[in-house]
Amino acid sequence: MKVYQSNEIKNIALIGNAGSGKTTLAEAMLFEGGVISRRGNVDDNNTVSDYNPVEHEHGNSVFSTVLYTEWLGKKINFIDTPGAEDFAGGVISALNVVDTGLMLINAQHGVEVGTEILGRRATKRNKPLIFVVNHLDHEKANFEQSIESAKVSFGNKVAIVQYPVNAGNGFDAVVDVLKMKMYKWGPEGGKPEILDIPESESEKANELHNELVEAAAENDEALMELYFDKGSLTEDEMREGMRKGMTACDLYPVFCISAKKDMGVRRLMEFIGNIVPFVTEMPAIPTVSGREAKCDANAPTSLFVFKTSIEPHIGEVNYFKVISGKIKEGDDLTNINNGTKERLSQLYAVAGRHREKVSELVAGDIGATVKLKNTKNNHTLNCKDCDFIYKDIDFPEPKYRTAVNALDEADDERLGELLHRMHEEDPTIIIEYSKELKQILLHSQGEFHLNTLKWRLKHNDKMEIEFKSPKIPYRETITKQAAADYRHKKQSGGSGQFGEVHLIIEPYYEGIPDPTSFKVDGKEFKVNLRGTEVVDLEWGGKLVFCNCIVGGVIDTRFLPAIMKGIMEKMDEGPLTGSYARDIRVTVYDGKMHAVDSNEISFKLAGRHAFSEAFKNAAPKILEPIYDIEILVPEDRMGDVMSDLQTRRAMIMGMEAEKGFQKILAKVPLKEMDRYSTSLSSLTGGRAQFSMKFAEYDKVPNDVQVELLASYEEETAEV
Repeated sequence: MKVYQSNEIKNIALIGNAGSGKTTLAEAMLFEGGVISRRGNVDDNNTVSDYNPVEHEHGNSVFSTVLYTEWLGKKINFIDTPGAEDFAGGVISALNVVDTGLMLINAQHGVEVGTEILGRRATKRNKPLIFVVNHLDHEKANFEQSIESAKVSFGNKVAIVQYPVNAGNGFDAVVDVLKMKMYKWGPEGGKPEILDIPESESEKANELHNELVEAAAENDEALMELYFDKGSLTEDEMREGMRKGMTACDLYPVFCISAKKDMGVRRLMEFIGNIVPFVTEMPAIPTVSGREAKCDANAPTSLFVFKTSIEPHIGEVNYFKVISGKIKEGDDLTNINNGTKERLSQLYAVAGRHREKVSELVAGDIGATVKLKNTKNNHTLNCKDCDFIYKDIDFPEPKYRTAVNALDEADDERLGELLHRMHEEDPTIIIEYSKELKQILLHSQGEFHLNTLKWRLKHNDKMEIEFKSPKIPYRETITKQAAADYRHKKQSGGSGQFGEVHLIIEPYYEGIPDPTSFKVDGKEFKVNLRGTEVVDLEWGGKLVFCNCIVGGVIDTRFLPAIMKGIMEKMDEGPLTGSYARDIRVTVYDGKMHAVDSNEISFKLAGRHAFSEAFKNAAPKILEPIYDIEILVPEDRMGDVMSDLQTRRAMIMGMEAEKGFQKILAKVPLKEMDRYSTSLSSLTGGRAQFSMKFAEYDKVPNDVQVELLASYEEETAEV
């Protein structure tokens, strides 16, 4: 392969809802560009993309696949991304390194919830979009409905470049209103016959042509003046206006294809080659420091690793984009994230599992390398004259959690290694070793996401695992003041143990005034604050320890021991063994013995006094509450709202959003178990949601009673 220069490279991502035909389109693009000599089929499991066994098993893309093709003297790098929201990480990493998105729309369904969410992700990253209406050969294809739903979701930026003459089973022709020609295919697709537009389509074609001319002219003042002067624009002038409109994300051109029959793909690739912005025409990449890295082959070399995969017999493959400069085989670079040196011993242009060795890659190009020692996703590699570092890819918050363990305990250590490797491949799989819950927790984007992980462990790594319902990280706190004292005394010949602690506990809140007096159970306590220690608890909240000892009744050297005893009970709350938080402890009196007092005595006295006071301070269990955002079709709103009511949800708001309804709610984490599966069942897979931790709040009384009974039963069994 020749070395392509920056002004010959275009980077695109194939995005779209599951079932929109991205992998089939990728196959047709590879075929038309001559990278493959025969098109594979998703049903036959022989496509260049979707080559992993788990993808064959489930019939869906699980990983994003880096590909390339050559067309009209240009190199088009493109990434085939998964359509299921469970694998959103692959889409997001792709959108971070490409310059344009090809948004596939299934002509049977039009814009779906997934399409809307993908559009928002592309818009957030300022990526131009081309809408590609696919499956026009399906008997239920409806182009007009697809365009109508696109305009509802994306506004008047949607500009028709092509429309089908005969959508449905007999689909074989489109009218192109940019070229003002009709393209007609034979049964095998491929190269079309280019014809004049028939009289029956002339009026419609002219009307849409004029709309496209106006849309192109709107993006350039000079073109607008030409349009006013001449009443029209040439094809080249329209291309220039469309390029500028796309770069500014103000124009979404629409193309028509049947990817399965390879109809319309050549014309789409021609448009990509002629109009889609080159890498040099896109905005510079911002660095962490706020500087910008321009796509310039003559600048210092810098590249960003956006994807890692583990390939059989090869090991780790790192996929990267050259942000600036150029790289050659054998170059030594520095990993700016950890300071290690890396040698690029081999460089590849990639088409799925097929890799072609190349001698050089320049700014804007996408490639792969192997056998890097300490480089992972989100890492930046620089030459010695460059100190750029790029922002991490911002992946979505997890939506699903489960506990996991190996069926064979002897596999526990190996399970940890395999899960870590899977996180490297897919950063949206998050592993948490919870000391609090005594479980290994997996956080992911959905149940399907984790089921594919389980399948891979079983079939690829011969590891049997099981998922269990995860425990909830409850917290314990108090709601009123309480006092207690405890004397620890132990005599067994010789030196004994003695320590006595008097303390008051109360709920802590930001801005609470210093303690001066208390009234607990009718008794008045006046205190003199001598010192305060504030502990920011690693599990959230605070413990505030106030020393109000006067007259030396407890030596100051024993105060850390008292604090240690209290922390032991904060670490294992008296109610359910959960972490306690947001408590102020005031130690105001006590006794010690000149010989028998020691640290262990005061630690035990402090622990028991705190535990007794806690139980008398109207203790409450707190539960984690999450902010939930659900995007749902209008006709399924009732079902979703009814289900939320059963989950103790608090509805915070509802609003219409581009053809869908958005529900904002606060829901306890306990009630979100398997919610992604339930929501999919309720809406036929047409709704999507995101969730993010919001706060801890008190559980209702009936739930607390249930939790206390459950904990009592659990501890009794032990």
